[in-house]
Amino acid sequence: MPAPTQLFFPLIRNCELSRIYGTACYCHHKHLCCPSPYIPQSRLRYTPHPAYATFCRPKENWWQYTQGRRYASTPQKFYLTPPQVNSILKANEYSFKVPEFDGKNVSSVLGFDSNQLPANAPIEDRRSAATCLQTRGMLLGVFDGHAGCACSQAVSERLFYYIAVSLLPHETLLEIENAVESGRALLPILQWHKHPNDYFSKEASKLYFNSLRTYWQELIDLNTGESTDIDVKEALINAFKRLDNDISLEAQVGDPNSFLNYLVLRVAFSGATACVAHVDGVDLHVANTGDSRAMLGVQEEDGSWSAVTLSNDHNAQNERELERLKLEHPKNEAKSVVKQDRLLGLLMPFRAFGDVKFKWSIDLQKRVIESGPDQLNDNEYTKFIPPNYHTPPYLTAEPEVTYHRLRPQDKFLVLATDGLWETMHRQDVVRIVGEYLTGMHHQQPIAVGGYKVTLGQMHGLLTERRTKMSSVFEDQNAATHLIRHAVGNNEFGTVDHERLSKMLSLPEELARMYRDDITIIVVQFNSHVVGAYQNQE
Repeated sequence: MPAPTQLFFPLIRNCELSRIYGTACYCHHKHLCCPSPYIPQSRLRYTPHPAYATFCRPKENWWQYTQGRRYASTPQKFYLTPPQVNSILKANEYSFKVPEFDGKNVSSVLGFDSNQLPANAPIEDRRSAATCLQTRGMLLGVFDGHAGCACSQAVSERLFYYIAVSLLPHETLLEIENAVESGRALLPILQWHKHPNDYFSKEASKLYFNSLRTYWQELIDLNTGESTDIDVKEALINAFKRLDNDISLEAQVGDPNSFLNYLVLRVAFSGATACVAHVDGVDLHVANTGDSRAMLGVQEEDGSWSAVTLSNDHNAQNERELERLKLEHPKNEAKSVVKQDRLLGLLMPFRAFGDVKFKWSIDLQKRVIESGPDQLNDNEYTKFIPPNYHTPPYLTAEPEVTYHRLRPQDKFLVLATDGLWETMHRQDVVRIVGEYLTGMHHQQPIAVGGYKVTLGQMHGLLTERRTKMSSVFEDQNAATHLIRHAVGNNEFGTVDHERLSKMLSLPEELARMYRDDITIIVVQFNSHVVGAYQNQE
């Protein structure tokens, strides 16, 4: 587990970036205030602001860092071998096959594959999957952190518990509360399906449990027990909003334990988007906050694949989101609330957990920072107030919930952070996964996308297609196969080993210039079970 300070603000080590770019900065937040000119602005969650100029200045005599190094006139090529490439791609893969009958009902989910490929160090993405034990259904989600991984880590641990509690009937909530009161063993609420690298914060478990208990106690008080119907959409919305409120409240109250006090502040001042699916029989709900996406893979009668989007990005490309933001603030802020396609000119997603710098009043921010630990009080980023900050909150964690009734032709669902969607079109994502799952990709005609290709190039493409079937067996995980294409695809849509090797060989300080963290969950549906549900009705 990385050191606590590295969870929130990864440090630039030993001026490594300085040696590469020829400048060095006295700056511990390079990803926030002084990105390389080589990094496209669209890849940064936070855009640089003039206020950061005083925190970052060229180091004196920076030329001495570059003069001592000599480069060969002929670049030396270094490629990873296929086994080395596979080792990197498969390091974080995880698969789970769902029992057809779990004791309550026949599952519409066959199983899921998930994987992650980091670009940030440490990775800021998180993932979660769990089976609901006291109700029905499965929960699966991807979480994209920014300004560090503290918030995405907390949300990945806690959100599913809030959702599960929101779905519980009144009688079960009472039973759980009575068990806590009497010191009896609690009913298990979730069965987690986690990769060994997907850890939990043991130090914060008691704090997190107390906040969750307060939530279910309030649900008990609000529910008279008369109604037994649970609205899944309402439960998802309430869970998202309540967790974000608890993250904010825990940071304001603080904790006597210095480690926990700093932890809750790091969680609150960093941020995370979330895209969560709840699958129960043929009922599929997707709750999305931010710019991760959920994509449904549909197989048409002719065997082709089509993509159905089940989430909307909450950013400047969404006209309805722009209109919502403008309506929530005075007319004189219409030109400042979104600048350069970012919230207050700084933040790319318009909905997120944490990010209290866009939610708290200025007075509250100053009070919490001044009374907080020295690491927070001495940090220039946390003390910085966004420009044109007049009528907070400007940011919400409330999700947009989409409902879809599964059909036999709905074969799989892809949940992924924006690192995937920045590199691949949704139709290509669905086609690659569909072909992988069915093994029918070799029957598709070769498309060159308008490029002029020589006879030799076409021969190479045909040869590659012939060997493609064997290459599929390199990947026993659909998410891994998708990452292989996302990172290694060439202009013809096929995996180029040389390109893949180069991208995976980049040092961690350079990888973020070319791509973001990628986290993917591929959920495969049982068409026979889905069809049986339809026939019953």
